[in-house]
Amino acid sequence: MPRPDPDLGDARHPDATLDACLASALRQGDAALARLHHCRPRNEGDAVRTLLRIHDLHLVGTDQLRGVERWQHHPAVAALKWELEQRFIARLDASDAAQEWQLPVDPVAAIRSIAALDRIPRAYSWVARHATVEGLVRFLALEGGPDGGFDDLVAICQVGLRGGPKLALARNYWDEMGRGDPSGVHSTLHDALVASLELPTIPRHSQPAAALDRAALGSLLATNRWLQPEMLGALGLIELQAGPRSRQVVAGMERLGLPVEARTFYEEHATADPRHGKDWLDHVTAPLSSDPEMGRRMVRGARWRWTLNARFLEAAMEQLGVDRPAGDRVRTGSTVPASSAVVRPDAPPVAA
Repeated sequence: MPRPDPDLGDARHPDATLDACLASALRQGDAALARLHHCRPRNEGDAVRTLLRIHDLHLVGTDQLRGVERWQHHPAVAALKWELEQRFIARLDASDAAQEWQLPVDPVAAIRSIAALDRIPRAYSWVARHATVEGLVRFLALEGGPDGGFDDLVAICQVGLRGGPKLALARNYWDEMGRGDPSGVHSTLHDALVASLELPTIPRHSQPAAALDRAALGSLLATNRWLQPEMLGALGLIELQAGPRSRQVVAGMERLGLPVEARTFYEEHATADPRHGKDWLDHVTAPLSSDPEMGRRMVRGARWRWTLNARFLEAAMEQLGVDRPAGDRVRTGSTVPASSAVVRPDAPPVAA
């Protein structure tokens, strides 16, 4: 999982961000947290950074939190988490509705169709064919791997499942753990990539808004039990997308002559994730879709992930100064190949 950001600004200043106010209150404790209701986010970026700081209390290593995890369930923190999450979910649903998706009725076919849309985004084609070493390093520092923190997300996602779906996620997790070989653990392979290429850690206040939104989706799903169906859909989509995109990164690294230590992480995903994606659809999505509401909501989570990830990749290209080719356009959900039986995602919303 990502490291928590340092504090930004002085919480005592009248123009302090909500994120800075929360960081200060977490250090000071109960009385300061009780005063948080006077603070408001200055903008959407501040709201999402604050939400990510709250999610850090649930998800990052306690060695990084220096004791502030003590306040994870403080009433003021819980109230702020609820408020910011409802705001974030409202934006998710508005963005999702704007896509005008037309998808197969069957959840497996629907998620497969979403994964097929923009299978190789221009960001990965650029990495494979044109990026310099500096450009590739900057892109990978923003991207954080095809499935950053995926091991923890899978572990959380399987809670309460039974039978085949739970076993499928167990197999997936075992692969994340290097199948028992410490040197093959995916987070260890990513550490080797970071060390080999000297990838910088980009603080949240320097990341594009779309990168914060993408990160916040994962932590939103991981810290809300009621969103388990959406989490299953989002993680399944990640597995389906990661393989071909990782192959593009490997191609770029080989073109640039980068060392094997830098390539191993993406080589592993290029070979393992296509199998993971199929296994997820066949043994998680398909059996759980016997409950129509579960199926609908898994597709919803896949749509959320696709939309935010597509926006992130475009924002990364803009931040790196890579122009969109003339005549090219950002693809939307309305272009998803669909069977003759389609469904619009405007069924009655799931209550928060």
